[in-house]
Amino acid sequence: MLHAYTEQPITRQRLLKQVSNTDCEVLSIILNKKKVYTNLQDEKVVLYNFVTNILLDRLFTRRPIPISDQVVLIASQRETNQYFNKNFKEYLLKQVQGRHKSAITIEIKTPTQEKSLQVADFVSWAIFRKYEKGDNSYYDLIKSKILEESPLFP
Repeated sequence: MLHAYTEQPITRQRLLKQVSNTDCEVLSIILNKKKVYTNLQDEKVVLYNFVTNILLDRLFTRRPIPISDQVVLIASQRETNQYFNKNFKEYLLKQVQGRHKSAITIEIKTPTQEKSLQVADFVSWAIFRKYEKGDNSYYDLIKSKILEESPLFP
């Protein structure tokens, strides 16, 4: 399994160059954790649901996917607790169907089960490096694929 943080620079560069040559677009939310409301800082599960909902809302608002297409959201399994996973799916389905009337399926998988989650890890890591470390070298490899890059709690 690949994980951006532990890989060699050449592996990171190769994978991100592959991303830049694919037909994809990236929507990102930059979360300043220090400015998150205190109650949300303590409730990581709620914060994750909240941020994912905002990202989905932007996806449906920007419409890089035709509104008539079935959307499949594959989220990384962060929790082994089935209650949290069920709550996550129900919350997002209710939010999307209530505001956008779109067809969406939500699946929760591990990065081993769904290789695209490993790719998403590399993309988010490259964006993280830009903001947290001032290192644009990896970000620049995928910059052309970024459709939106929005701060949350700036």
